[in-house]
Amino acid sequence: MGHRSAVRCPPMSTADGAGIAVVTGAGSGIGRSVARALAEAGWSVALAGRRAAALEETAAGLPGDRFLCVPTDVTVPQQVTALFEATRDRFGRVDLLFNNAGTFAGGGVPVEDLDPEVWRAVVDVNLTGAFLCAQAAFRAMKEQSPQGGRIINNGSISAHVPRPHSIAYTATKHAMTGLTKSLSLDGRPYRIACGQLDIGNAATEMTARMRTGILQANGEVAVEPVMDAADVAATVVHMAALPLEANVQFATVMATAMPYIGRG
Repeated sequence: MGHRSAVRCPPMSTADGAGIAVVTGAGSGIGRSVARALAEAGWSVALAGRRAAALEETAAGLPGDRFLCVPTDVTVPQQVTALFEATRDRFGRVDLLFNNAGTFAGGGVPVEDLDPEVWRAVVDVNLTGAFLCAQAAFRAMKEQSPQGGRIINNGSISAHVPRPHSIAYTATKHAMTGLTKSLSLDGRPYRIACGQLDIGNAATEMTARMRTGILQANGEVAVEPVMDAADVAATVVHMAALPLEANVQFATVMATAMPYIGRG
């Protein structure tokens, strides 16, 4: 795929905000909730996702006019570069990346039946896409003045404990933890903080199956509790609001009664 042009939203307000944020996967679910919560907290927000119409739906729910919609496939390096260029052209800098775009493709398929092409597609989005966005954010944060910024990676409960038949998703979310640690270490000289939020059962399109019944480790199918995605968004806003001298390295936010502690 080639470069996609940014969809220009209304001109930026002159009012000062909390900073400039890029949110990937902003067209639905957790990304949409986080984008709206950041905007309500005073952040200017660049919305990234593959579907322009979905980004515009997210933008329609944002307060004020400090936002930018940039259709982006995070697996394509040129499009990721264009996303961060568009953000800096519009707002001048990048203070926060919420690295959220992801897919659960291949979920529910036994390991022996998983198509290698599906495996590659999950790795491309969940791991390579996260790396490309983090790399572009890192470059911007290192070069800008004042120097620095924050990257928050969307991990998962599966970064710790897998579900049955989720090998591609689980492997990439374990890898996300390594990405987070390396970014934290390499960002120290440049005031770039990196943390990870591991999320369990936020009520989104991706977790709709939790409410109808999902395979458990003991072979049973059970309905699982979910939480509002707004609770995830509130956690991201808290992490983002810290001074760069402080960092939430890893945090878990989950539906209280979901089968995670004691899973298996």
